[in-house]
Amino acid sequence: MPMPWFLLSLALGRSPVVLSLERLEGLQDAARCSPGLSCHLWDGDVVCLPGSIVSAPGPVLVPTSLQTELVRRCYQETDCDLCVRVAVHLAVHGHWEKPEDEEKLGRAADPEPEEPRNASLQAQVVLSFQAYPTARCVLLEVQVPAALVQPGQSVGSVVFDCFEAALGTEVQIWSYTQPRYQKELNLTRQLPALPWLSVTADGDNVHLVLDVSEEQSFGLSLYWNQVQGPVKPWWHRNLAWPLEPDSVRTSICPFTEDPRAHRNLWRAARLQLLPPRGWRLDAPCSLHAQATLCWQAPSRGPCQPLVPPLPRENVTVNMALEFPLLKGHPNLCVQVSSWEKMQLQLQECLWADSLGPLKDDMLLVEAGGPQDNRSFCALEPSGCTPLLSRASTRAARLGEQLLQDLHSGQCLQLWDDDLGALWACPMDKYIHQRWVLVWLACLLFAAALFLLFLLKKDHVKGWLRLLKEDIRAGAAATGRAALLLYSADDAGFERLVGALASALCQVPLRVAVDLWSRRELSAQGPLAWFHAQRRRTVQEGGLVVLIFSPGAVALCHEWLQDAGPAPGAHGPHDAFAASLSCVLPDFLQGRAPGRYVGAYFDGLLHADAVPALFRAVPVFSLPSQLPAFLGSLQGPRGPRPGRLGERAEQVARALQPALDSCLRTPGTAGMGRGMGPEAGDRT
Repeated sequence: MPMPWFLLSLALGRSPVVLSLERLEGLQDAARCSPGLSCHLWDGDVVCLPGSIVSAPGPVLVPTSLQTELVRRCYQETDCDLCVRVAVHLAVHGHWEKPEDEEKLGRAADPEPEEPRNASLQAQVVLSFQAYPTARCVLLEVQVPAALVQPGQSVGSVVFDCFEAALGTEVQIWSYTQPRYQKELNLTRQLPALPWLSVTADGDNVHLVLDVSEEQSFGLSLYWNQVQGPVKPWWHRNLAWPLEPDSVRTSICPFTEDPRAHRNLWRAARLQLLPPRGWRLDAPCSLHAQATLCWQAPSRGPCQPLVPPLPRENVTVNMALEFPLLKGHPNLCVQVSSWEKMQLQLQECLWADSLGPLKDDMLLVEAGGPQDNRSFCALEPSGCTPLLSRASTRAARLGEQLLQDLHSGQCLQLWDDDLGALWACPMDKYIHQRWVLVWLACLLFAAALFLLFLLKKDHVKGWLRLLKEDIRAGAAATGRAALLLYSADDAGFERLVGALASALCQVPLRVAVDLWSRRELSAQGPLAWFHAQRRRTVQEGGLVVLIFSPGAVALCHEWLQDAGPAPGAHGPHDAFAASLSCVLPDFLQGRAPGRYVGAYFDGLLHADAVPALFRAVPVFSLPSQLPAFLGSLQGPRGPRPGRLGERAEQVARALQPALDSCLRTPGTAGMGRGMGPEAGDRT
């Protein structure tokens, strides 16, 4: 049965007797998890089959507690349903069991942890929801990184949005994992009974939402209470249902001190100008405010109140008022300000439609006194500046000229009484003089530039051409991506690859290498990480760089089934070993040219040791062939040859210390000589 929702956009704040709920948009369910965890919600509902409890093979994720929260799922602005949000808290249950043969072989003292003990944990968490006549079951996949796996410790939570339910119903929620390692959790909750109200804020608007069942009679009255004492509704309306006599009625005004209500009331007020010199403030109820005239400069700065000499006046809403002006001026504005701390105000400029736009006039304030002892100041953003002063403002510099204009009758008198007077003096002629000087300086500067161009025409053209080439080359290099794949033979070789990657970033290139992505490798696995990096590199027009070493060549032979297994186990972060399942098909099917290049280091591997299959793409020796290697990475829009040679020298200097360290390591040089031409010819 659809629920009748009623939405009223009112200038209201929160009430202590209503319920405020978070608003969700759309029909799509969603899941999110705590920082450090990753989670995924299966599409569609699943069948709820808890199954029997099985023994945990080691540490596993299990739900420990359930929490619920009421939210609103809205399909349109006024079409919302109640929804139950569920949070499942997870913990690690169980311990790693030591194999029996490990104890017999005496390996318990081995300080190196076994690989499975550092693995991440993954669980499928089932949420079952029942609320008559609705029943649903959803599946959440949660993965915890190895760093957070501590037996018996909480790892965080996963939140599901959301299960729809009707008000006043009883809901039951179960949670367990597949497979199930413990008894399922369950939670029963009674949703709020009718009638039900919700007040939520959306910016400066507040929405009052009411839900009442069709079986219940209920009346709601909204009114303006402008006076103390008995309620005198300004507006009253019964919303839909027949009223039944009741013995107790409650009157609550929860928004008296709400600043948003006052702001919205000011927004509902309108300041209206009445010719020739009148104005009126229209508002639905009384406002505590004062009004004064102010002077608005064309620079669109703040309007400066003319107090003194003009006084402030208390405002009576919906009543015409008038200032005792002699003449009108487009820069004169009415400003109405609130008494409250919020300093809200309305402003309208007098007779702007009939007197035209704002003028760049200077307003002179004449202070009262004897005829020969009157003082004048000019109203500026910094205050009222005396005309005959040494200040560095425009009015002080033009003080004598403005007084001459005043005495010669060029200024317009706007107001006059015993306290003083206001005069508006035009500034057009002074502005024109200033702009003439500015234009003259611009013309002189343009003439000097043209003369310099004629004298140095060839030099200027050459400089512009070089600047254009450098900008184009820099943009092209910055936009090229490179993915480095290598076999982690030893720590020295990893440092050498790291030095190469850091040097290529300074070329500049956008380099991706597993040395800098160990956390992603642990979370995703080497194969998934390589897939994502390879797809991104190829889509962006970059290159995949295969760095060959004795260990890499041995892995290639192993995959090509032309040699025995490579000595030693593959490391948990060995992206090269994992990537060969995708790299080899590209070479076998002829898709490698344009996507891959090869490289090896001088003294560590013979050129003929590279398997013949991979020679379908350019293979470079580093650092002896660095210029050609960088040119291939940067593409046809790379820098000119001179600049390319300088960058190659920089990369070579960065590589040499790490390469010398590898060559000095006992056994490294021997491995390079051992992988000679006969090793490469076998493929």
